[in-house]
Amino acid sequence: MASLRDIRKHIDSVKSIKQITYAMKMVAAARIKRAQSSILASRPFAAEMDRLIADLYCELGEDDIAGTQAKELFAARHKGGAVCLVLVTADKGLCGSFNTNLLKAATAWIKGHRNRKIYVVAVGRKGRDFIKRLKGLDLEMAFELVGIFPKAGYAHAQLLADNIFKIYQTLPVESVTLLYNEFKSMMAQRIVTDQVLPLTAHISGCGVKGRTRADFAFEPGKAELLGALLPRHVGAQLYRMLLESQAAELAARMSAMESASKNASELIDGLTLKMNKTRQAMITTELNEIVSGSEALGG
Repeated sequence: MASLRDIRKHIDSVKSIKQITYAMKMVAAARIKRAQSSILASRPFAAEMDRLIADLYCELGEDDIAGTQAKELFAARHKGGAVCLVLVTADKGLCGSFNTNLLKAATAWIKGHRNRKIYVVAVGRKGRDFIKRLKGLDLEMAFELVGIFPKAGYAHAQLLADNIFKIYQTLPVESVTLLYNEFKSMMAQRIVTDQVLPLTAHISGCGVKGRTRADFAFEPGKAELLGALLPRHVGAQLYRMLLESQAAELAARMSAMESASKNASELIDGLTLKMNKTRQAMITTELNEIVSGSEALGG
């Protein structure tokens, strides 16, 4: 049976843990407001950029983009070649199943492409460490970006975009796929698998009946305009993705720390009850010993 001293030490340690989890919950709650505002601001811009690129591409002919960077980014290439995975996880733990679900999805994706060469771009320390632990697969870490959450900015997205372009253009890569957690609500996140390159995955409806053609005036030229917009387009999509992942992580951490604080309170209540029962049993035992001693002396 545990002594009163042991129970008190246990209660004190749980109280210390509760203070930490509660503080982490409050920090995440303070940051989630700004993260939500950033997402609401970035989603319309990213969606309009996507639509603009699709409309512009539909206006162009093969002769307009032949031999340009735009043609390389839209055209399917290296069929059956290597693939690239951009895995976005958190830098830290203590955020519930946020990282676990992502790593399970990444494992399934890698198994589905295990017969190919896989280049990995890891955003977040958890994903980077996970990839480095994998053995027996043809995996190569092409680029890593860690320590940016919870202060991810457009500069990080542009750095990521530059390296993705470099990987796609210099290595025999067929496609680049994003894997991240999308923020749905304070209690729910959704794992998203989205193809970044080639950009044909973002183009739909060209030549479809009922699609209206916009009246564009090009200056200085069609190919030049599209080539200038593409890096900004990819940067905007990646920036939105980083903000989505960041908000989802903060929401998951806040929920996890709230549950941990609640469990700590319940554990403290249980330990306090146990301590009181132990102390009551000790007092009863001492009283019985005193009574027995008195009766013995009286006898």
